[in-house]
Amino acid sequence: MDVLVVGAGPAGMALAGACGRLGLVTGLLDPAPERPWTATYGMWSPELPADLPASVIAARAAGRAIALTEHRLGWDYAVLDVPALRAHLGERLTGVQIHTGRAVGSPEVGVVELADGSHLRASVVVDAGGRARPLDPTPSRRAAAAQTAYGLVIDEGTAARLTAPGDALFMDWRADHGETGWPTFLYVVPLGGGQVLVEETSLARRPALPLPTLRRRLHTRLARHGVHPPADARSEKVSFRVDHPRHRGVGVLGFGAAAPLIHPATGFSLAASLRLAPQVAASLAAHLPDGPEKALAAARKTVWPLDARVVHHFRRIGLEALLRMRPADVPGFFEQFFALPEAHRWTYLTARDDVRGNVAALTSLFQTSNGRLRRHLVTSAIRPPLHANDPATSS
Repeated sequence: MDVLVVGAGPAGMALAGACGRLGLVTGLLDPAPERPWTATYGMWSPELPADLPASVIAARAAGRAIALTEHRLGWDYAVLDVPALRAHLGERLTGVQIHTGRAVGSPEVGVVELADGSHLRASVVVDAGGRARPLDPTPSRRAAAAQTAYGLVIDEGTAARLTAPGDALFMDWRADHGETGWPTFLYVVPLGGGQVLVEETSLARRPALPLPTLRRRLHTRLARHGVHPPADARSEKVSFRVDHPRHRGVGVLGFGAAAPLIHPATGFSLAASLRLAPQVAASLAAHLPDGPEKALAAARKTVWPLDARVVHHFRRIGLEALLRMRPADVPGFFEQFFALPEAHRWTYLTARDDVRGNVAALTSLFQTSNGRLRRHLVTSAIRPPLHANDPATSS
């Protein structure tokens, strides 16, 4: 086959479908291709792909955030109907060969080994296996920095004490959970159909903040606001790495969260994956006649042009600055960020290949910061990555 995509999540399905529509002989490999997706997916409304049907959008809400004070973000947040998104991407897999199996490695270029000992071959292999990255054996030298969250789905009426209908609370850094230690925030978004997700989130920590801590904090926070979820409320548990290095699998293209396209400051990657999928497919189709090596090189350049690599480096510096920050200083840092002009906030949160815009945003943040925060940002940029956060802050 021409292209084999490993991983049938949103990124993998989007890329496999895009390749198939361009006439490439495409395969899609996953241990359970029909397995439902359980995560909540969203993106800023201006990022919605033009060809995404309106039926896939479950809800839209005006974004706001609370650090030390409240801020309107200036743009709407769109929450997707996950079964509808899966059905939409699945309908676009016409002609794609679906393979059931678990990839365990790539013993040679163009070959994927499965757990049952069999092999699949393709001119170009793509690892869209998410956090597992089955085709990148590069070991990690330190504990992973991960975003974790624990959430409950409640009805709109019950959530009214936290957000008004039509609102999405992107971050609420107030310590209403009543605990000291590692900072966490409340995330509240409508899911459509009168349902709302309320989630206690640890933006990033090395190692991850445990889910029981988040569960305890969420229940305490909700109770303080007079919100009492029913005992049978559906829960959501989130855990994914935000500091993956760029995919280093030999002869393999990393895509989606495996690339990684995850923004370390938000955890978002879906919008970037959906936007890049047709571009990567077009690059593969254009260069495969010249051979697999040129096609792979062109696809890698599409995913990681120089400007995107530079911005990714900036974002990783920002992540390390956050990981090294004193817990008590985190809300003040985000107060500075949310006070930036809208254009700067938008660029930093969404523009993965706009070097000039990101430099302007970071410069503005630096100029408006006090001396201690400036020193912190500078020293974080020149120090090696933090090995691990203080274990004493884990509960």
